[in-house]
Order: sequence, then C-alpha cells, then structure tokens
Amino acid sequence: MDTPKITAYVKTTCGWSAGVRAVLAKYNLPYTEKDIIQNPAFRWEMETKSGQPLSPCVEIGDKMLADVSGDEVEEYLIDHKIVQPSAADSGVPTNAPCANEQPASAVQMRL
Repeated sequence: MDTPKITAYVKTTCGWSAGVRAVLAKYNLPYTEKDIIQNPAFRWEMETKSGQPLSPCVEIGDKMLADVSGDEVEEYLIDHKIVQPSAADSGVPTNAPCANEQPASAVQMRL
C-alpha cells in the first residue's frame, strides 16, 4: 500500500503535538506540519476540516483524526495497515497533555 498524504495540525509546544510528531518520525512517515500557533490560517483550516477547535488533528489520506494523541495516531496507522507495529521507542511520551492542560493536582506551587 502506498503511504497516504499526511497533514498534522499541531501546536508549537504541546505534549500531544510532540507525541504525534514522534509517532510519525518513529515510522519515518513523510508529512506536512501545519503549526496552528505560528500561523492562524492553519488553525482556521484545521477547524474547517475537522469541525472542531481542539488539536492536534491529523489528516491521513481522506480521513481526519480530530483531537488525537500520538497513541491514537499510531493505532490508526497500524489498524489501517499503513505501518507494521514497532516496539521502537518514540523518544517522548505519546499521550501527554500540554503543560497548561495538566490537572491541578500535578502542579506544585512554590510560594
């Protein structure tokens, strides 16, 4: 099967976006990265295509995976036989939130 065109709508710095990038790199998949923070037009494009404002979103062929983690992208790629499963380490957590999305219990304040 030919590798489908992949477009990743991601944030500049975000745990989930880093996870998506890591999974695509792990499988050496070519993709177009559209940083929705650096370019607001990409955010508009993502929202128009996905129907919602949350990121990351990954378009694989004609399928839009909206508000996904790297784990979910990897599962889709394997389930649709775009890649073979790999036990290789992705180098970063593939299902970690953005720093501002951490639950309050995970934040420690020093006063």
